[in-house]
Amino acid sequence: QVQLVESGGGLVQPGGSLRLSCAASGSIFSVYVMAWYRQAPGKQRELVAAISSGGSTNYADSVKGRFTISRDNAKNTVYLQMNSLKIEDTAVYYCKADLDAGLGPYDYWGQGTQVTVSS
Repeated sequence: QVQLVESGGGLVQPGGSLRLSCAASGSIFSVYVMAWYRQAPGKQRELVAAISSGGSTNYADSVKGRFTISRDNAKNTVYLQMNSLKIEDTAVYYCKADLDAGLGPYDYWGQGTQVTVSS
């Protein structure tokens, strides 16, 4: 059984930083794209950043230059370094991994971690 466990959320002041982590565990054959999404109250879930197994990245325009996604393939873990946080970054952040646990590629989601940016 595959699990994605996120950590690192919390309350931070505008301009501050947070680092999110998401570790995939279980019987995993291969991990392809890993990504972070977020969902603010009353809004749709949106892609924040994604990274391929080879390290190629893409970002939402709203976070370019402030957020950095990275991964440790040996640990099946993806990170999101968030700097210069703004109030509008407040949301529940979800990790997603496209991985093969023996039945072919499938998207798995974490449970979400709350990020609140407030003074």
